[in-house]
Amino acid sequence: MEKSMRVLDNRSATARREKNARSHTKHLTRCALLIALALIISVIESFIPLPFALPGIKLGLSNIVTVYALFAFGPRDAFAILAIRIFLGAALTGQLAALPFSLAGGAAAFAVAYLFWRFSPYRSVRACSMVSAVAHSIGQIAAATAITATPALAFYLPVLVLASLIVGAITGTFAAELFARLPQTEASPHGKLTR
Repeated sequence: MEKSMRVLDNRSATARREKNARSHTKHLTRCALLIALALIISVIESFIPLPFALPGIKLGLSNIVTVYALFAFGPRDAFAILAIRIFLGAALTGQLAALPFSLAGGAAAFAVAYLFWRFSPYRSVRACSMVSAVAHSIGQIAAATAITATPALAFYLPVLVLASLIVGAITGTFAAELFARLPQTEASPHGKLTR
């Protein structure tokens, strides 16, 4: 009797380990797909000309994936996806010189998105995307000002903030659409999302 109980315990433990391994593999696959999607967006974005000549400044369309990952998987996975996308995106597009701008913008956008995700009772993916897009622009202008020692670059900020609000609303809409189309794995600490 005791031997058969040990056999059953071993079988159930093995089944749990196999289930956890499948779940972990599924999660890693989803994160890898999000990294690939963010890289594709980043590469496409590198070909979009901006109406002003400020090297390294981007629209931040890859924020779609970051905001989605934050709400779907939580801050740790979202940050990993963001960091991998920034480094691989700079390498793939040959824009390593723009890496400080991307890092500054990405870090600022992530910090604000995380604070919104963590503390705001307002569960809007679009609003989170908008505030993080503004932070992205502020981070990039701060990096550009520090690197070039040109404080006059701050005069671009009002235009960039306005553009960020518009682009943030668009990217937030796309991120909300990802929630509508992909399996729901919401990691939000405050409950149900709104668009």
